[in-house]
Amino acid sequence: MEKDKIWGTADSEAASGSPEWRLLEKIVLASVTEQRRARRWSIFFKLLFVSCFLLVISLMGKNGLQSRVGISKDHTGVIDVRGEIADSGDASAQNIIQGLRDASASVHCKAIILRINSPGGSPVQADLVYHEILRLRHLHPDRKIYAVITDVGASGAYYIASAAEDIYVNPASIVGSIGVIMESFGFPELLHKVGVERRVLTAGTHKAIGDPFSPQNADDLTYIHNMLEQVHEQFISAVRTGRGSRLHETPDIFSGLFWTGAQALKLGLADGFNSDAGVAREIVHAEDLVNYTHQDSPWDNAARKLGVYLLGGVMQSLSAQGVHLD
Repeated sequence: MEKDKIWGTADSEAASGSPEWRLLEKIVLASVTEQRRARRWSIFFKLLFVSCFLLVISLMGKNGLQSRVGISKDHTGVIDVRGEIADSGDASAQNIIQGLRDASASVHCKAIILRINSPGGSPVQADLVYHEILRLRHLHPDRKIYAVITDVGASGAYYIASAAEDIYVNPASIVGSIGVIMESFGFPELLHKVGVERRVLTAGTHKAIGDPFSPQNADDLTYIHNMLEQVHEQFISAVRTGRGSRLHETPDIFSGLFWTGAQALKLGLADGFNSDAGVAREIVHAEDLVNYTHQDSPWDNAARKLGVYLLGGVMQSLSAQGVHLD
């Protein structure tokens, strides 16, 4: 047995020193080296492609902006306020304000129309847009900012509209809803019925305020109601400032009710019936409409998705070579 081991070791050493063995070893090493070189070139070309693609997209985006802002013909700018007004949505204060500033940057933009179709949303976002409209109206008194409500211009959307020079509606538009709402649910008896004990630990007397599984507390309700009243007063003040003497106040006008466009006109919540095209043609006298709505373009979305896909391929190649970014 011992002899077989010795002879086996000797044979192995002899084979490893033979020309055939050395040749096979060189071939294997050359193959490994070639594979590594191929992976490196693959990574290089993928990164190069991503860089070139993103550069092209960037240039296209800039050229698109320049062609829009640099239009050499008089026109009316349009900015869409569509859907819920929220920080993370298309109708965010950031997007709307950027659109307003882009339109204001064009010397050939004779007026701006906020084309509104929104049930409202965040009072904070609405207030930011409201004050930006007032600021731009002060900076550019000759460039009017109008609001045109299509289907719905309610709550926070009307908050924004009230800062405009004039508000135009359709007779069937839904307008108003000057109020503030905070929604919740209450299930104080549900857990008891299913045999579950609710355990809430807090540091702070009112930290669990509004907990849907706890009974309503009179002090908490009073606090929340006062907070909503403050926001409501802010809303009312904004409408009164924006509409001025045109507003015909009634006991219900700030109650949260909403009206048709025809009713809104009688209440002084609107100034006339018209569309965005009609306002551009008949009031601004610059009937060409140019949309300045700020949002991610399809190119931006495509570039982001392609970049993620290609980066994933690069990371796989790096991982295959034993390179990790942990």
